[in-house]
Amino acid sequence: MRKVLIFSLPLLIVPVNAHGETLQNVVSGLGNLDINLKIILLLTILTLAPAILITVTAFTRIVIILSLLRNALGSPQTPPNQVVIALSLFLTFFVMQPVFKQIDKVALQPYLNKEITDVEAIKRSMGPIKDFMLKNTRKEDLKLFIDLSGKEVKSPEDLSMVTLIPAFMISEIKTAFIVVFVIYLPFIVIDMLVASILMSMGMMMIPPMMLSLPFKLILFVLADGWELLIKAIVGSYR
Repeated sequence: MRKVLIFSLPLLIVPVNAHGETLQNVVSGLGNLDINLKIILLLTILTLAPAILITVTAFTRIVIILSLLRNALGSPQTPPNQVVIALSLFLTFFVMQPVFKQIDKVALQPYLNKEITDVEAIKRSMGPIKDFMLKNTRKEDLKLFIDLSGKEVKSPEDLSMVTLIPAFMISEIKTAFIVVFVIYLPFIVIDMLVASILMSMGMMMIPPMMLSLPFKLILFVLADGWELLIKAIVGSYR
């Protein structure tokens, strides 16, 4: 149970900060709880952690790019949603692997060896996640939410997750849209060429998308589109 709390409690810093409580008060109170209350708390964390985990990892950018790629190809249902979500999750684990290794090194292993306390392990586990988000958040987006919060931030340590998470997500969405725009361009050219050819032949009753789809698919395959796209997504993270 404690190992799950080490990785999950940092993700709950948003509601903790929102209610004006400190992380140390929450964690120190765990030892005084009845076992039934601990089980309820653990189930609550397991319920909320996946949704919050999505917001602090590379999942948002990856799933948007892969989802809009289907629209660019003209096949909005292929690959199916299950395939897109599964591929996005495993790519997220691949991108976040250095972060997870860092958490294991600085927080989990010292905690399992009883070198640090629960509170210290949770604080340490927040560090790599915060560093990853700061490296991949645009300065203008971060400044926007700092100004909206009305709080003075002198160093990254003073930056709360309540401010960092929305700035990070806005940056991820913006970057995903830029990547998708570049992907759309060659497919739009194919659609325009097919539509022009059909109009010149007087075949205006045939939907251009029906004829352009095979050409877009073969172009994507011959250009090693999947390899280039995955390499671009993974390489876009610092």
